[in-house]
Amino acid sequence: MAAASRNSEPTKGDYPWWLVALVTIGLALAVVIAANEIYAQVLGVILQGLWATIFVTVVGFALATLLGLGIALLGLSDHVALRQAARFYTEVIRGVPILVLLFYIAFVGAPAVVALANVVIGPLVAAGYVEPLLVRDVSLMWRAILALTIGYSAFIGEVFRAGIQSVDKGQVEAAKALGLSRTQRFRLVVLPQAIRVILPPLGNDFVAMVKDSSLVSVLGVSDITQMAKIYASGSFRFFETYSIVAYVYLILTIGLSLALRGVENRLRKGTGN
Repeated sequence: MAAASRNSEPTKGDYPWWLVALVTIGLALAVVIAANEIYAQVLGVILQGLWATIFVTVVGFALATLLGLGIALLGLSDHVALRQAARFYTEVIRGVPILVLLFYIAFVGAPAVVALANVVIGPLVAAGYVEPLLVRDVSLMWRAILALTIGYSAFIGEVFRAGIQSVDKGQVEAAKALGLSRTQRFRLVVLPQAIRVILPPLGNDFVAMVKDSSLVSVLGVSDITQMAKIYASGSFRFFETYSIVAYVYLILTIGLSLALRGVENRLRKGTGN
């Protein structure tokens, strides 16, 4: 035990030199970009797609979190049919690559939904009250968001399920004995305790979605990667362009990782662990 304690002490007081190195390199690269006209021009073009990247990521992750929570609750249901349906959804979606899912939702799912909607509103269209829906009315950005939502909901559902099951059953039984409803037990007892287990992997999924949002460029969505592809194909400056793309994504992902780590530490201190 004494040896283990001695070995753990340096780790606790370990100074984050890796962060110092990253910040130093990042600042040095920022100076190079500012001083170099070509790099500055590339950065200006790429940043035009920053809003699209942020919008796709934030909206997609928020919807995936809500859907994932619903899938997790179905998976923990008392009804076997609901549990089996949740497991079926999770296994199927997790088995399809995100890129394939993007193409499928964009060019198969969206047209199918529009065709079904036209069947439903057919009488209204025939009567002249509404116009028939067209596939082009569904923007490629929203098709991409829907694909990311579906793709990540299966993984997030498993995160929620693991977190909810980590809560001691005795606490749930005690809440039940106090007369709390199922919703109250989940909101007041289960979720506050489960969030400590849920937050780290949920944060990892968010960072992963920031990176996977670059895949929406295959649909022509004007995100960071798409703007870089357009610029590089016209200027043939592939090294400069994709170096800046990597730099921007690293700033986004490392910044988010550090912020999430800070939230985790705060939660850990708040619970006394």
